[in-house]
Amino acid sequence: MHPHPAVVRFRRLPARYAGLVMPLILSLIMTFVVSAIATARTLGFAPAFPSAWMQAWGLSWLIAFPVLLLILPLVRRIVAALVEPAR
Repeated sequence: MHPHPAVVRFRRLPARYAGLVMPLILSLIMTFVVSAIATARTLGFAPAFPSAWMQAWGLSWLIAFPVLLLILPLVRRIVAALVEPAR
């Protein structure tokens, strides 16, 4: 029996997918926030804001996710060069 019956349980992905899931979630959240800021600066909070924001978000995510997948190995190397390894 689950501690909270309202909690929905789902199967977790195998660890080998972490390299895809992390940039996926990161790109979704970051493009969501940045596109909202850029759209608000351009249009203000006009009636057209939600539609324009979602269009900007979709386009920016389509670019950001593949870019993250490509540059993540480089970023890991840079971080490893700048940060002392854990003991």
